[in-house]
Amino acid sequence: MDYIKAENLFKNNGLEYSHSLHEKLEIYCSFLTEYNEKVNLTAITEPYEIWVKHFLDSILINRYADIPKNGKIIDVGTGAGFPTVPLKLYREDIDLTLLDSLNKRIVFLDELSTRLGINVETLHSRAEQAANNKSYREQYDIATARAVAALPTLCEYCMGFVKVGGKFISMKGTKEDLTTAEKAVSTMGGRVLDIKSYLLDNSDGRQLFIAEKISHTPVKYPRNSGQIKKMPL
Repeated sequence: MDYIKAENLFKNNGLEYSHSLHEKLEIYCSFLTEYNEKVNLTAITEPYEIWVKHFLDSILINRYADIPKNGKIIDVGTGAGFPTVPLKLYREDIDLTLLDSLNKRIVFLDELSTRLGINVETLHSRAEQAANNKSYREQYDIATARAVAALPTLCEYCMGFVKVGGKFISMKGTKEDLTTAEKAVSTMGGRVLDIKSYLLDNSDGRQLFIAEKISHTPVKYPRNSGQIKKMPL
């Protein structure tokens, strides 16, 4: 995308922009579209749509949520790196772990991070398995998810990663009733902190769900995927 057009896009949405960020997003966009021809990573392939619905959408987290300086973040079910790889490009200080259950996505992310010159940890694992591993359990300031699963399910998959005092942040569209997650949040040791609604580039509606971890997650959670699907919280 043309620099001026991209700069206006970001500034019109309350975000700063720079030539260095633009160069890295250009690399990201080009590699994503190229790699997507052999591995299905995204249904969004038109460059402007990638800029708005992937890059801008991801980085807007920095505007609507409090991301601590040098914060340790895990992106659960990260796919092609959204939302946290664009966020890492915008906020170089964050310490980022990218988790996905499909190795072909991890291979893409490893190559992407090399091309972008960023230092991230990639983790090939199912979320519920990693969240029960002491190396990852309650080790993060923030866990994020931009997945299609219902929010109560995402809460169980993600909140075990968050340390007490940290936050779980989920990106959702406007059609889902986010109040249905209150029980799941409480069960996992948290409380609903905020639900922010806004428009993406003055068009698509978005909701940002933010839960705060106030006590340790009970040791029996998260359950295995079969139990989560059969009896969601």
